[in-house]
Amino acid sequence: MKRMFFAAVLMSMVFSGYQTVFAQSDEPTIYVINKGDTLWGLSERFLKDPFYWPDLWARNQQQITNPHLIFPGQKLRIYPDRIEVEEAPGAKGMEGQTGAAKETKEMKEVADKVAQERSFSVNGGEGFLLEKDLKPAGVIIATNQNRQIVGQDDIVYTDIGSVQGGKVGERFSIFKKMNAVSHPVTNDIIGYRVVPQGVLQLSEMEETTSKAIITKSFMETGVGAYLMPYREQKREVSLRVSDLELTAYIVETLTGNQQISAGDIVYLDLGKAHGIKTGNMLYVVRDVEPEQELFDFRPLGKLPPEVLGAVVVVDTGESTSTALVVKSIDTIYIGDRVELKKSK
Repeated sequence: MKRMFFAAVLMSMVFSGYQTVFAQSDEPTIYVINKGDTLWGLSERFLKDPFYWPDLWARNQQQITNPHLIFPGQKLRIYPDRIEVEEAPGAKGMEGQTGAAKETKEMKEVADKVAQERSFSVNGGEGFLLEKDLKPAGVIIATNQNRQIVGQDDIVYTDIGSVQGGKVGERFSIFKKMNAVSHPVTNDIIGYRVVPQGVLQLSEMEETTSKAIITKSFMETGVGAYLMPYREQKREVSLRVSDLELTAYIVETLTGNQQISAGDIVYLDLGKAHGIKTGNMLYVVRDVEPEQELFDFRPLGKLPPEVLGAVVVVDTGESTSTALVVKSIDTIYIGDRVELKKSK
């Protein structure tokens, strides 16, 4: 699969004007990393494919200990089928120093070409896992004229009243409770998948109940829908480095589909309590299992895992988190492992 991917990269390079550069010589093109460069930006600049960078990181883990922090002075050797990264002189210990002291004349000359870090947009429709100990803020208990399903501009009634601190004008997000989610390794129930359905606003208050109007509808809703405190729908999530190294699992998806690709929303079994933060990037990996019976003359040790893609955390719960798949080299599945690499 990787060969097919790299072949596609090569084809894109040919048609994007890089054919002439590489056809002239087998010698690589050399680029010196400048302060502020990112793997995302470098992949976009040189390979015309910003999503190539998980492969770039995976192939250079000795030189790039933290994929969000590459050092000024490191050199890229750019070949038609790969990018190699040399270790930066004095890279260890540079993280706490200012870039000015380490910049060279060559770096300054390329400063105007430095790519900016990538951020990711979310629209509020990502959903989350309702953890077992988490209770909704309220529930839709009735609809106007006892309608079975309601949508935008319809009237509903909730169990949020002044006693619960409800106020006229307050908004809540509407969610539908779906299936229970069990952990792919332990089989323990870790929560319930909830699907966003819309937004409502309280319009009249009683002590223990309220009247509300649905101001935004993603899908039809009805009695029994959960209400959670409202948060802004559209926002930008920027990458954030981590000082932790953690392993998690993909336990469910927004749609419930088993097969996952770039652009999908997934849920992980780690949250704020474990140190996961919004903006953290985790790499989807899968162990490579050799056929030991073919090599019975020598015991085989553990093989390096295969990097399948990457996800960015866009929201965190106490013990679970919501993530956007930003790269998939191959099909990803519920139960695949994801790894957070710490900044060293």
